[in-house]
Amino acid sequence: MKKTLTTIILAGFMTLLTATFCLAEYSATGAESFPYFHLGALIIGGLSIISLRTKYRKIYMTEAMGALALYTALIALFTAPVVEAIKNIVG
Repeated sequence: MKKTLTTIILAGFMTLLTATFCLAEYSATGAESFPYFHLGALIIGGLSIISLRTKYRKIYMTEAMGALALYTALIALFTAPVVEAIKNIVG
């Protein structure tokens, strides 16, 4: 029961991170240039982390949540609006 509950909590956390990513990217770029590839990579990576968490019991839920948060930040860094903002700041 505990394993199922932690998996549900982790899946809910992944859903919230994905929804936050979608909202931020939609407000930054609009519908015409939404990064669907990045969204797909975020979903596949999140499902992989959840799969690893259910397979290996020694991975704590907080570690998996941290990995999901860092992975979301990494994916967000390589989208067009963030790259343009970094270009404007640097040069």
